[in-house]
This record gives sequence, structure tokens and C-alpha cells, in this order.
Amino acid sequence: MGPVTGLRVDGLLVEVPEGASLLDAVRAAGGSLPTLCHDDRLRPAGSCRTCLVRADGRITAACVTPAAPGTDVATAQEDLRALRRDAVELIVSGLPPRALSADCRSELADTCRTMDITPQATASEASKGRDDSHPYVQLDRDLCIACGRCVRMCDDVQGTFALTLTGRGADTVVAPGTGGPWAQSDCVACGGCVDTCPTGAITRPGPGRGITTAQSHPESVRTTCGYCGVGCTLDVVVDGNRVSAVLPALDGPVNQGHACVKGRFAHGYLTSTERLAQPLIRKNGHLEPAGWEEALALVADGLRDAVATGGPDAVAAISSARTTNEENYLVQKFLRTVIGTNNVDNCSRLCHAPSAAGLSAAFGRAGGTDSFDDVEKADCLLVVGANPVEAHPVIGARLLQHALAGASLIVADPREVGLAHHADVHLRPRPGTNVALFHGLAHVLVAEGMTDPDFLRDRATGLPELTELLTRHTPARTAELTGVPAELITAAARLYGRAERPAIVYGLGVTEHLHGTDGVRTLANLAILRGAVGNTGRGYGITPLRGQNNVQGASDMGALPDMLPGYGRVTDPEARSRAEAVWGRTLPAQAGLRIPEMFEAARRGSLRALWIIGEDVCATDPDSRQVVEALDACPLVVVNELFLSETAKHADVVLPVASWLEKEGTFVNFDRRFQRVRTAVRPPAAARTDFDVVHAVAAAMGADLGCRTPAEALSECGRVAPLFAGLSHTRLDREGAVAWPCPAPDRPGEATLYTDAFTTPDGRARLSAAPYLPPGETPDAAYPLLLVTGRRWAHYNSGSMTRRGDNLLLEDRGYLDLHPQDAARHGLHDGSEVTVESRHGRARLTARLSSGLSPGQVFCAFHFPESGVNALTSGHADTVTSCPEYKVTAVRLTDGTARTTP
Repeated sequence: MGPVTGLRVDGLLVEVPEGASLLDAVRAAGGSLPTLCHDDRLRPAGSCRTCLVRADGRITAACVTPAAPGTDVATAQEDLRALRRDAVELIVSGLPPRALSADCRSELADTCRTMDITPQATASEASKGRDDSHPYVQLDRDLCIACGRCVRMCDDVQGTFALTLTGRGADTVVAPGTGGPWAQSDCVACGGCVDTCPTGAITRPGPGRGITTAQSHPESVRTTCGYCGVGCTLDVVVDGNRVSAVLPALDGPVNQGHACVKGRFAHGYLTSTERLAQPLIRKNGHLEPAGWEEALALVADGLRDAVATGGPDAVAAISSARTTNEENYLVQKFLRTVIGTNNVDNCSRLCHAPSAAGLSAAFGRAGGTDSFDDVEKADCLLVVGANPVEAHPVIGARLLQHALAGASLIVADPREVGLAHHADVHLRPRPGTNVALFHGLAHVLVAEGMTDPDFLRDRATGLPELTELLTRHTPARTAELTGVPAELITAAARLYGRAERPAIVYGLGVTEHLHGTDGVRTLANLAILRGAVGNTGRGYGITPLRGQNNVQGASDMGALPDMLPGYGRVTDPEARSRAEAVWGRTLPAQAGLRIPEMFEAARRGSLRALWIIGEDVCATDPDSRQVVEALDACPLVVVNELFLSETAKHADVVLPVASWLEKEGTFVNFDRRFQRVRTAVRPPAAARTDFDVVHAVAAAMGADLGCRTPAEALSECGRVAPLFAGLSHTRLDREGAVAWPCPAPDRPGEATLYTDAFTTPDGRARLSAAPYLPPGETPDAAYPLLLVTGRRWAHYNSGSMTRRGDNLLLEDRGYLDLHPQDAARHGLHDGSEVTVESRHGRARLTARLSSGLSPGQVFCAFHFPESGVNALTSGHADTVTSCPEYKVTAVRLTDGTARTTP
């Protein structure tokens, strides 16, 4: 894309990129034009005629006119000014005076002030009405100018298609496409319509009303979202010490001016009256308020007693994907250097541990192979076991728009998830049969010659073994195992195999299985067979969608029982010696306990102290009854939390801590980008950051962990882990986002891995010939239904943050989705209360009928701990990593007709 030269704007020579518009040229020349129908994130419309210029003597709308070499553009002539003013006056002539009031901060009001158009020139108050039904989006129809920006934002950026223009002539206004109240529409509250509305017709309620650009507000802090693993860049507008608005950064590396309901609006928990006000300690069986000094002394004494009684391995910690990299680094350093144990783990054990294991085995590193920017260049997307439209909405929107722009889309998921509605092929395997499905696809690739022989010869290993196994996975046989019709298996394999640049994106539907690591490896087989990994120009590899905001970073920092920072194995003398040289301590050489093993050790009596940082294990871990038994059996349980969670209720010491909007540090997102986290508001008076808490506990034990600030901690981590040696807060402040590996400050991060070689011992990608094995549970006469658990768009994990705000108005209870046939068989209707029973426990949910599931399968989320969903799940776990099998549980329904809700 070369520059367009020789373009003149008001006599000034400018250069703009190929494909730019005259509006871009005017801006490049330092000029500005009113653009009431234009948003740089949207396709230009040219409908408002407020950006008129003269190009080579012809009057035209600058936003829709391409910039061509040699064009002579005029903007300042008086007749052009008059035309633009007339266009704006015509637009505002039908609006009420308040549209241009002195305190109005809309784009239209600012434009009118610039043009000296006053409220007196507008019409009298109109009466088209309001829609205030939605907690986050309010519509004042009187201020709508029918520019269509909100509709295009909903369609072109979000991909929800929830809005439309209705009415005729001057009565045309925006409205929900369903025709009813906004709250009952398909709106997912991404806030894009609020941002783009130029008049204030669509706003958010509350203190942030009318704020659409952080740059216009003096107190704005740029940070990285603390919800899912996408890593959206957000501008937090602050008034005093209170968040007024959260806006997506237009130049955000991943979100590019987009956000979801959680990152954008779900910050009400910050000021919840349920925030922990001070430490709590257990006295006479009850948690009672205490001072920090007393609480820290109790923790330090308890840790000393545990070590004295059972040795260093009697202590363990569960670090957190919710905390920063620097906090995770400090936690694992504390365990290894102060306590002397490798008993540290994080919640990736429950979700993406099979990704780390599987991707490491296949390619060498525990992360996705390519950046999402490259994934968007693919001409075929294979999305497996993921529902990004709900769980990762910004990525879901980008994938959908890429598919709508022409890329082939294959979705493999038992449910009709959001992207499946737009898929060229939707594969619906029975839960637990992923490995068979991936082998079936691979069979077609090999049988029909859709592989890359040169790549397989020069850069891969394991082809003979895999080829022999694939003879037993014909499409017909795969159909028997998975329930997916053979012709769909063949069609999907051909779409992927014949694409020039395919990419694979997957989620927890691949990992949370008894054979999750095998699932990751056999899915990676497809990229290897096609030579679509390693910067070959023939595809964009395989990318896992991480669940929590820093689940990648928590593992990167060494909060794992078998890995040091940067994935050096604790059993590797070289990796240990490097850490020992920096930390000045001899480190234990044997792997520590994983989370399930910690609970087992606590129930057995050998684990005597457990520190849980920001994880509600009683609400999110499988077989929650056994988790509670473990906590109650452990002599000392310490919990760092924002609220008195289900887990905190079983603690001996509860320490109030800061949230992601109240701390400094970094997160790593799903495609390995380090990004800065900055303090937007101060935490409640008694709360401390987890970073400060770990330092304080170490000090109470007479130890000094060094690295007094988060910046120093990341710098020290770079000395322990060569993968991160080039990273620093200063660099991230300057560059915004840097992917690892980044081995030196003067080298860029490697967004694309394996350009030269894979980092396996022999430098080759490894194909896996893992056999298909059945899941841990299957339906039978006693438990005839198969339960899958996952996430919904309005809430996040255990709901500890999203349920303490207006997201609760979007979804206020736990639902069980089931097919109408199953509902009829059990006498259920929408709103029926139903008890779900498994071999392990029971839960109480509200039935919701959905044809998006296959008969015999049901789905629920775990956002409402009081429903007891995780009491249902089994103790089955991935045979390699101990990741729970959340996606396959046999259940039955009872009490279907006992009560119904209105």
C-alpha cells in the first residue's frame, strides 16, 4: 500500500495511504470537517452532506470520495462553508432546543458551536418519546437524526443486528429490531451505539451520561480490561475517585474501539456495599473483623506452624488469573523462596492447562502460534469448542465480520452457538468425542491429498504413526463415534484443506475433557498437516481463546507446580540455577501439587496451610462438596478477596484486596501480548493490592522478597525467564502491547512463533497419533441427559463482580437450556423451576427452552453459585493435566412440574 502523492488540500501538498478518502486527506492537512454520519470504524455513508468539499471543481462529500493523485481539494471557500452550515442547520431544525444546550457534550452540539448555530434556530420541543427500559442504554427519540451510525455500528462492528431505522421522512428514528422495548431486544450492551451517536439520542444513564470520548475528559486512565482474556484496551474516565465511564480505546491493539457489556459497564462492584471493609479472622467458629497487623501475624504464624509440623510441602497456594503478572510472579517466588515448596498453581488448571501441555508437545511453547491480527487474514476459520460471541464478545464480533466479508467459516460445537448461525458448515459432535472428530477431518486431508508434503518432510515428525491410525477414522466411522454426518465431516475438511490460509481458533470445549490434552494435540494435527503454522505463508496456525483476563500470564509467571517463570521446568537444573542466581536461594527440585492434589492432601491431613488468591474455588471447581470438605479440613485457609465469597466463608483469614481497576501491573492476553494495567481509582481504605499483601506476609515472616514495585518485579522476572527479558513497564507505556517471546529490549516481540524452527527438542512439529477414548461419563437409563457447562454473555465466572451491578438486570438467575422435546417429556415450560441431579450432586435452575441444543443435551452456566451447578460435575479430569471434565456430565431432571415462575 504505497502513498498517494500530489494531492493538494487548500494548496498544501499531502500524502495519504492508498484507499484513503478526501476526508482523510483534509485531516492529514490539519483541517477538520463536520461528519455527522461518519465514524472511522464504519463504512462511509455520505448521507448527511456536512463534509462537502470541492474536488477539481466538483462539490462532493469528502467521506465517500476516494483520494486520487493530483486532485485539488478546496475546503475553505465561503460557498462551501455556507453549504455545510445549511446542511447542519437543516439537520438540527427538527430537534428540540436541549439538543444544543450549553451543557450538552455531543458531537452535534460541538459542531453547532463551531458554526455559531444556536438553540434558538431549532424547532420547539418534540415528543417522540423515550426508551429507558435498558440498564445501560437509553434512547431519546427526540434527538435522533436518523444518521444510521448506531445501526451500522451494531451490524458492522458488533454483528448483533439488533437495531434498525423505523418510520418515514422526518419521523425516522432508530429502534430495536424486535419492535419492543430496548431491554427485550437482541442488544448485548456493547456500548458501540452509545459511543457513535452524534447527538446524545443514545446514551448511558448515570454519571457517565454523554461521555463518548475519554480524550475530552481531563481525568482519564488507560488500562487493560480485567474480565476475559481478550485484553481490550479501555479508557477509564474518573470523577474524583469514582468511575464515571469506561470507554473502549479507538487505538486498542486488540479491541480497536470496541468493548463488551462487562468491560464497558460492569464496574458497579467497585462501590458495592458488600466490598470487604477490613480483614476477617475466624474466632470461635465465626469470621470477625480484625486489623491488618493481627491478620498478618495470624497468617505468618500459621504458615510457620504448617512448615514446622509437616515441612515446606505442607503449605500450598492457588494464585490467580484475575491478578497481575507481577502479583503472580511474587506469589510463586514467595512459595519457592520463603516457604521452600513448588506447591503453587492457578486456575488455568481448570481451563487451559491442556492447551499449555498440548501446544508445548506439538510445537514447543505454551501459547497460541499466531497473533489474532494474522488470524483475521485467514480465508478459512475453523472455530472449535468456543462460543466467542458470548464468552469473548469482541473476538466473536471480529470473527463474524471476517466471515461476513467472505472467509469460510466452520464451527464445531455441540450447541448452535452464535457463530454457527453464519457458518458454512456446523459440526455438532456428541460432547466428549473431539479426538474422533479431529481424526476424521485429518483422514480426509490425508486421503484427498490436502496436506503439505514439503512441510511434513522438512518440519514435522510422526506422520507414519498418524497415517496408520487415520485408516480407522473414515468419515463413516467418525460419524458413528461423533454423531456428525459423514458428508459434513468431508465438507468441513475440504473447506479447511483447500483454503490458502486457514486458521484454527478453539476454546474450553476442546480442553475441559477427560482427554483434553489429546484434543488439543489432535486439533493441532490439522494445522501441521496443512503446513499452516510457522510463518509458512500457508495459514495462521492455532489459537486458544483464554478464559480469564490473565490466565495466560499467571502461567507465564511460573504460578505452576512444575514450571518456573518462562516455563523452565523445576526439574531442569539449568532453569533452577538461573532462578537461584537471581533469587539467592536453593529451590526445590521436585514438582509440587496441582489444585486437585492440594484438596486431596488437605482432606488427607498432609496439607496444613492453603492460601487462595482471588479464586472462588467453592463456586468454580468441580465436585464442590469435596472442595468444601478440603477447606474445612485444612488447619489454615487464607483467602484474598473483594467480597465474602463462598470460598471466603470457609477461610480462617480473609484479606480485603484491590480489583483490577485499582492496581498497577500487566496482563497477558490470549495471543501472548503483554499490556499495561494502571490504577484508575483508589481501593477502599482497608484494601491492599495482592502485590502489597504478599510483601506484607513475607515481611511478617522475616523475609524480604525484593522488587518493591510491580515494575521492578517484571524486570526481575526477565532475568529469571529469557522469554521476557525485553519487557518492561517503560517499554509497554511507550509501545502499548508487546508479544512474548521478547528476549531483548531492542528486539520486537514474536507475534508469530516458529518462523525458523519449532522449539521442541528436535526442532520439528509433532503430530499426535493419540487414540480416541470415550469420555468419563455417558448417559444411561438412570441419568439420560448430558450436561455441558459454560458461560453466558451478561456474566463472568462465579459472578462475584457482574452480579453486584446492573448486569443482574440483564440475567438474574441460573438457567438450564434444554431442547423442546426434552422439556415436553419432563413437563417443563419456559420459567419452570427444575432440579438437576447427577451422580455427584444436585442443582436448582430455571428451565429455558432452546432449539440450539440437540435432544438429550442440556446446558447451564456457573455464574450463580447458589444454584449449585458445580456440585453436579464429576471428579473426572484430563489424564495429562488434571483439568476437570466440565463438558460431559450425565444428569437427570426432577420436580419439573413442582413450581413455575411467572
